Order: sequence, then structure tokens, then C-alpha cells
Amino acid sequence: MKIGFVTDSTSDIPANLAEQYGIEIVPALVNINGKSYADGLEINRSEFYTSLPNLKPLPTTSSPPVGAFEERYEKILQAGADSVISIHPSNELSGIFNAARLAAQGFGQRITLFDSGQASLGLGYQVILAAEAAAHGAILEDVQARVESVRKRVRVTALLDTLEYVRRSGRVSWAAAMIGGMLRLRLLIELRQGIVYRLGQVRTRLQGIERLMETLNSWGPLERLAVLHTNAESTAQQILDQVKSKVVVPPLLVNVTTAIGTHVGPNGLGFAVVPVS
Repeated sequence: MKIGFVTDSTSDIPANLAEQYGIEIVPALVNINGKSYADGLEINRSEFYTSLPNLKPLPTTSSPPVGAFEERYEKILQAGADSVISIHPSNELSGIFNAARLAAQGFGQRITLFDSGQASLGLGYQVILAAEAAAHGAILEDVQARVESVRKRVRVTALLDTLEYVRRSGRVSWAAAMIGGMLRLRLLIELRQGIVYRLGQVRTRLQGIERLMETLNSWGPLERLAVLHTNAESTAQQILDQVKSKVVVPPLLVNVTTAIGTHVGPNGLGFAVVPVS
């Protein structure tokens, strides 16, 4: 049985891995001054984060059209796949899952949808590890079980350089209540099952990085690891050098896609990991 995979650009899956496993990635949309750009295709991440603090009004994001998912499902099935696994960001944070759900309705049981409860490589690792299993000959039921296993274990944490972007996004209820001097603090967050949890705040970036490392170490042995950043590559690379020995599979270093970065701002740092258990 041949299995196809569909996700979207918020998964942050590197292009080489998407190509290796035949993963179809549907771009979300980033809206800047009345014009929409295909996330990951029509907008340069580095340039975007450099210009973001000066953009007025701030950019917004939107889901791909339903037809974009229908086209990918049809493409994969026409190419000979018996079924498609489609994995997307938390329905609590994005309308992308719903767009995929509407698209899947016309394909019956050939499409299996998963709400990842995550974003960035927290979502991406669910797709990658499922695609790896399929590439090694796993049947559909086992690949689906692999998704569920990774979904339960995956963890994403981040240090935001400012609260301003997440507050303005309106996606996080508690962020709206944090005003004044608190906006100038650096915030530590964790995304679990579609909910953004506040882990605390620090005054300096160094304190925040120390807290990130403590959190990472608390997760025990790791199956996969990615260092995430929003245009903070130099610091992210230094962190990667410190933690790369924690995993056998080479860790990933990812400048987070603009559809996510719009809501967290530049100079963010974080981890996406799949603990062993």
C-alpha cells in the first residue's frame, strides 16, 4: 500500500526532507499591506524578520484555500497512492486544519486527517517520522499509530524576545492582559495540545537561554531535536553546537517560517523535540 503525505508550510519541514519523502507542503498566506504572499515560496524569511518591526500595520496570516488541499490530494492519489495522511497545526491556533478537513470530505476514507496540536517542527516531526515509517514499509495502521505516538511525545518551547507580536495576534488569550512594562520582558512559552502555556519571564536574553536549556535537559533522552529561531541564526547555531550530542540523528536548525514568525516576532529562540518516551 502506497501512502502519500500532505502538510502545510507551518510545519517548517526542510525542503530536502520534503523531497526525500515526497511530502506535499501547501503554503499558508502572509498578508502584508493588502497583498498576500505564499509562505515559504514568495517571501524571504531573513528579509521579512528584518523588516517586521517597521511594518505598519503588522502583517496578518490566513489559511490556504480549500482548493489548494483538494489539488494536492488529487495529485497524490492520481500518482498511485492508496491513501493520504494529512497533518496540520492545532485547530485551536489556526484555520488550516479546517480548510484541509473541508477539502478531504470529497475523498472519503482515502484521506486521514490529524490535528497535530502543534506548530513548526512540533508538527513537522509528526509528518517526517510518519513518512520515514512508510518509506520502510509500514502499513497504514502502523503509520497512523506512529503519528499518534509522536503527537503525544513531541514538545515545543520558545523564548520570545518580546510579547508584542503574540499579544497583537489575538491567538493567545492571556497575552492580551500583559501590558506596560511586562511587554519588555522576554517570555518563555510552551505549546502543548494546541494551547500556549506561559512558563515565565526573564529580564535578559542570557537568563532566557539558560531557562531554555534547563527545560531541554528536563525532557530526558531525545529521539529528534530541532533548534528553532526567528532570524537569530548566530545564537541558534551556538545552541545547536551545545546540544547536538543529545541525539543520534543530526538535529535540525530552522529559521521559523513567516506564517508563524508573524505572531512571535524576530529574535526568538526555541526547541522542538521528540523525547524517547
